[in-house]
Amino acid sequence: MTQTYTVTGMTCNGCKTSVENKLNALSQVKNTIVDLEHAEATIELSQHISIQELQDVLPDKFSITEKQSKNAFRTLEVEKEKSDLQQLKPLFLIFGYITIAAILMHYKRWNWSDFMLDFMGLFYIVFSFFKILDLKGFPDSFKMYDPPAKGIPGYAQIYPFIELVLGVLFLLRVQIPLALMITIVVLGITTYGVTKALLNKRTISCACLGTALKLPMTKATFIENTIMIIMAIIMLLSMSGV
Repeated sequence: MTQTYTVTGMTCNGCKTSVENKLNALSQVKNTIVDLEHAEATIELSQHISIQELQDVLPDKFSITEKQSKNAFRTLEVEKEKSDLQQLKPLFLIFGYITIAAILMHYKRWNWSDFMLDFMGLFYIVFSFFKILDLKGFPDSFKMYDPPAKGIPGYAQIYPFIELVLGVLFLLRVQIPLALMITIVVLGITTYGVTKALLNKRTISCACLGTALKLPMTKATFIENTIMIIMAIIMLLSMSGV
């Protein structure tokens, strides 16, 4: 018999492999196939096995439940359980703190250009920090939607440090035109991948804050990238005298 279960807590391919290996180790399990994108595990069983037995072999970070049959009212209830605003709360809080910090750095002698440069610098520093927290898990999540990360070996691993360097350049006012152009190119390509994933209605996690915070990719990465790209374009235009 074959049964499909919902597995929560998986954030990367390492999690997927761990769940498959743990479940396949059970004597009643013939084969397990985990779908990371849909948070599902399809298990071929030689005999019935309880949910508790399946849960017992999994690490605490994972939770397995029987997949519910499709029900319009149940689906609506689950979707409303956590609104977009609640899901994106960590992102908005971080944006708020970065904005306030950049304002406080210039409130006595206000200058829009300096404010935007410091905002971008703080943005990169803070967001790279969250990515560096899990250098093993971040690349797997990032590769799910970023084109260069998928095709260029090692790019996903060094991406957090690219952001870190860009942040330092902005804050120290070093090679600003170059940093702005890199921002437009790098974030522009990432935004293309995000847009493509959104149009395909893929339900994957956003890697913008690494894997430490669970954010939906529905709007989070698109919002942050768009703000940064617009700021970079404005700064480049102002520096060129347009």
